Amino acid sequence: MRGSGILLPITSIPSKYGIGCFSKEAYEFVDFLASAGQKYWQVLPMGPTGYGDSPYQSFSTFAGNPYFVDIEEFIEKKWISRKDCESRDWGADPEKVDYEKIYKSRFKILKKAFLKSKISEDKDFIKFAKENKFWLDDYALFMALKENFKGKSFIYWPDEIRKHSKPAIKKYADDPKYSDELMCYKFIQYYFYKQWFELKNYANEKGIKIIGDIPLYVAYDSADTWSNPELFQLDDNNDPTGVAGCPPDYFSATGQLWGNPLYDWDYHKKTGYAWWISRLKMCFSLYDVVRIDHFRGFESYYNIPYGDATAEFGHWEKGPGYDFFAAVKKALGKKEIIAEDLGYLTPAVFKLVDKTGFPGMKVLQFAFDCNEENDYLPHNYNKNCVVYTGTHDNDTSVGWYESAGAKDKKFARDYMGIKSAKNFHYVLIRHAMMSVADTAIIPMQDYLGLGSEARINTPSTLGGNWCWRMKPDAYTKNLAESIRKMTVLYGR
Repeated sequence: MRGSGILLPITSIPSKYGIGCFSKEAYEFVDFLASAGQKYWQVLPMGPTGYGDSPYQSFSTFAGNPYFVDIEEFIEKKWISRKDCESRDWGADPEKVDYEKIYKSRFKILKKAFLKSKISEDKDFIKFAKENKFWLDDYALFMALKENFKGKSFIYWPDEIRKHSKPAIKKYADDPKYSDELMCYKFIQYYFYKQWFELKNYANEKGIKIIGDIPLYVAYDSADTWSNPELFQLDDNNDPTGVAGCPPDYFSATGQLWGNPLYDWDYHKKTGYAWWISRLKMCFSLYDVVRIDHFRGFESYYNIPYGDATAEFGHWEKGPGYDFFAAVKKALGKKEIIAEDLGYLTPAVFKLVDKTGFPGMKVLQFAFDCNEENDYLPHNYNKNCVVYTGTHDNDTSVGWYESAGAKDKKFARDYMGIKSAKNFHYVLIRHAMMSVADTAIIPMQDYLGLGSEARINTPSTLGGNWCWRMKPDAYTKNLAESIRKMTVLYGR
C-alpha cells in the first residue's frame, strides 16, 4: 500500500535538557505525524554513542542511548528535583546538541536518580534484567570498566580483562567497587526500554509505524566486540585483520573509512547466524520496520587493511548472500525490511535485493546528475521501493540546490518543470510523493525548508555532526495541514 512518513532522529526532537528524548515533545511529534496523515516515523539507530557522537559507532548493538531517557519521570518520582536539572548546563543553543555538556550533565543526573530509586526491589526491573541477561551483563560491566579506565578503549585495558576471560569477568563483576556502576547502567537500560515502548505503543495506536535502523557493523570499541571476539575477523591479540568502509564514491573522493571490525561469516554460518538473529529479533521488538544499513555488505564487503589512513586501498570479499536471509526468515518469519542499497552496486547486489523481495531506496538528490541516466530519476522507479528527497547523510534539499553545479541545477529545474529555484524543496517533495514508489520518506528539515545549517551528517568527517535540533514551535498545525493535503492528493 502507498504510504509516507517523516525522517527525524530522536536527538533532533525539542526538549528541555539539550537533546531530544522520550519526552512530551516526542509524543507531540507523534500527534503531528497523525494530524499530517503520515504512516511512518523513521528514526536513526538509538544505541549509546561515544567519540564522534555517531549512532553508527555505538558501544552496544543491544543497548539504548542514555541521553534518550526522559528525566522528567524521575522528577515526578521525586528521585531528583527540578532544581537538580535546571542547575546543569545543557548547552545554550536550542537548535544544536552540545554533546560535551550533555555528557557531563546527563550521567550525574541519572546516577542521582538511580541511587534514590531502590531499583533492585522493582519486580519489573528484575524481570527485564533476567530476560536481557544475554547482553545486559556484559554491557553494564563494559561501561563500568570503561568508566574506571578513564574512557579508554578496551584494547588498552589490562590483558586479563581485555580478552574477556571468564576468571577476570567474575573477578571484576563480583568486585564491590563496581556494584553501583553495574546496577546503574542496568537501571538506565530498563528505563530506556520502558519509556521507548510506551512511546512506540502510543505511535502505533495513532496509526504510525516506526522505521528503525540497524547498522550492518558494530563498533570496534563496543561491548559486542569485547565480549564476542569469535564473531569477528580478529587476530590472536583481538586486533582486526581488516576493517570496514566503502571505496571512493559520490560522498568521498578517498572513500569512507569506518573502522568497524569485519564479521567472520564462516563462524556465523556454523551457528545458524544465532547472534544476528538475536540482534534482529531485538530490532523488531523496537521497530515495526527495519532499514538495514549498507545492505550490499551481505553480498560482498569492502576489506580495508587495518591501520590505513583512508579507504582507497581496500578490496572486496564475498558476504553470506541469500543464505543469511533464508535463515532469518526461517527463525523470525516474514518481516518488514528496507534494504539500504545506495552507493556502488553490482549486478550481484541487485540480484540479492530482488531475491529477498525487500524494497530498496531511491534518493532524489542523486537523480540530477546531468551527465548520465540513473535509477534515481522517478520515471525509472518500480513500486517496490522507498523514495527519499535525501537521507541523514545528505545535505538538506535547499542546501543541495545551493551547492549544486549550474548544469545539474538546470537539469533539475527542467525535469521538474520549474523556471526558478523558488520553493525548490517543496517541488522536490511533491515529486517524491507523486512517484509510483510505495513509500515516500521526507526528512523533517525539507518540510521546514531549512538550509545546510540543518544537515545531520557529512560522511567521512568528524565533529559538528548529529547536532541539529528542531525548534520547539516548528511543527505547526498549518504545516501538518499542508502535508496532509499533499498526502491525500497523491494517495498516500
